Amino acid sequence: MAKTIPSRKDVKKEDKWDLSSIFKSTDEWEAALASIETKTQAAAEFKGKLGESSGSLLNALKAYENVLLQMESVYHFASLEHEADEDDTSATDRYGRAAMAYTNMQAQLSFIDPELMEIDEATLRQWAALPEFADYRVYLEKLLHFKKYTLSEKEERILSLQGQPAMTADTAFSVLTNVDMNKTFGTVTVDGEEQQLTETTWGVFMHNHDRNVREMAYKKFYAKYEEHQNTIAALYAGSVNQDIFGMRARGYESSLQAALYGNKVPVSVYHNLIDCIHKNLDSLHKYYSIRKRALGLSELRHYDVYVPLVKSVETKTTYEESVEICRAALAPLGKEYTDRLCDGLLNGWADRYENIGKRSGAFSSGCYVGNPYILLNYNEENIRDVFTMAHEGGHSMHSWYSVHNNPFMSYDYTIFEAEVASTFNEELVFEYLLEKAKRDNNADLQKYLLAMRADDILATLYRQTMFAEFELKAHELVENGTPLTPELLRKIYRELLELYFGPEMHFESNSDMEGLRIPHFYSAFYVYKYATGISAALALAKRVTGGGDAEREDYFKFLKSGGSRYPIESLKVAGVDMEKVEPVQAACDTFKAIIDQLDALL
Repeated sequence: MAKTIPSRKDVKKEDKWDLSSIFKSTDEWEAALASIETKTQAAAEFKGKLGESSGSLLNALKAYENVLLQMESVYHFASLEHEADEDDTSATDRYGRAAMAYTNMQAQLSFIDPELMEIDEATLRQWAALPEFADYRVYLEKLLHFKKYTLSEKEERILSLQGQPAMTADTAFSVLTNVDMNKTFGTVTVDGEEQQLTETTWGVFMHNHDRNVREMAYKKFYAKYEEHQNTIAALYAGSVNQDIFGMRARGYESSLQAALYGNKVPVSVYHNLIDCIHKNLDSLHKYYSIRKRALGLSELRHYDVYVPLVKSVETKTTYEESVEICRAALAPLGKEYTDRLCDGLLNGWADRYENIGKRSGAFSSGCYVGNPYILLNYNEENIRDVFTMAHEGGHSMHSWYSVHNNPFMSYDYTIFEAEVASTFNEELVFEYLLEKAKRDNNADLQKYLLAMRADDILATLYRQTMFAEFELKAHELVENGTPLTPELLRKIYRELLELYFGPEMHFESNSDMEGLRIPHFYSAFYVYKYATGISAALALAKRVTGGGDAEREDYFKFLKSGGSRYPIESLKVAGVDMEKVEPVQAACDTFKAIIDQLDALL
């Protein structure tokens, strides 16, 4: 009998998150929303007065913090309600009004950062060193970091006015691929039934064990992309040109430097990642040889790389059992950590199961007020969901420690750091479940876990590095005066496909169209953070589990750093130096060890 998905109103209270840690009722939320305009006006009254004295600046920062804190809570509450049930019109209304209030607040207070920049730097640093500025010191220091590349007020205004038009390439790409093209991919025959091929179902078809299904979906999908190659290539070229315009307008040395400067990440980190992966491609090529053999193929095609290497094993893990697996697996982090996380998972942090209107997938979302909430769509028959719980739990505990050890203006950590705590937890759960499978002599589960982990590391470490290398090559060509054409973009991407996938892989004539369908490329130099994140996480997991109290405390110093340090610095505190190649090499070694174990079992 088919499982019935309940409406939101029919979900048990204990299976929903409890948002009362932010606001106890929608009436309380309404009052908070109504107060934002008053708080915004109170902060706006300091326009033109920030540099008058340290006292004036301090009062302005307090007023600014006051409205930001209120706005974050209002927006966060409304967003969570909306994500849990998009069919709830009242929740949608609150979300819309919160977004409007946020936009209005930003417009009224947009003067603050530019006006701060106009204060004499020595004076501003002198004021920031005063004891009463302790809660704002990091915020001011990070603002001053950008002073070198900050333009005049008029120039900054022109650049800000250009912000929305700058999104045209990204918006047009999204509309073209997700709307216009999405209606025209056609259908794929599965078990005698015609099923619609779309951007979403393409991934499902690529996981189908019927090779004919995969081949049909792949060829139809990329044929349609190839029909639009000139338009898509022009859009991506426009996005790259926009990046280079911003870089040159501000005076950065390169687009890469411009993208990494804000987080104080040296460009050498990016280059070290690519160089190290190049030196470790033999393990990746071995994996594809194993895949070819395990799938019983005479030749490996590009549409054979996503189908699970080992068919899913039958498991049933209740939500409560999954929480206890997390408790046991994460024990190296200590009882305080596991008790807090597991208590949260069982008592109001998590929205556990699917309901009609609920967003798919999973996420962790915290703010300075209230609990770090987790949205799940937990399925007890999918062992992957145990890993998802641990992953999102890692994010939430990172947020919890950040909030409880930093002032509001410097509690939020960067994307560069975000995937470390979550992937760290996944690694500990993987090691725990694998050891248990070995003790139980469950060879099928061992193979499944190893194959799943290999695919996850491959997708995060190797594949994202390949994407990062493509972005770098495209930007460097334009910076050096070579325009991007469809032919050139496809040539660059095909060379990378052949390099990374190795001699076992046979590509179609249009396999290189993959390089023109990655949405992340419209947020330049973003994807490398996935690869550095998993490298740091694997290194730290090994360091903590193989160390003692000192290594564990170092990791907690990282979790507690929040936004008080730049990401490279906070990871150094944890015990891993991402300016060196060793963490990436260690991640490659971990991947190799998993491949060797999998090879032996298969």
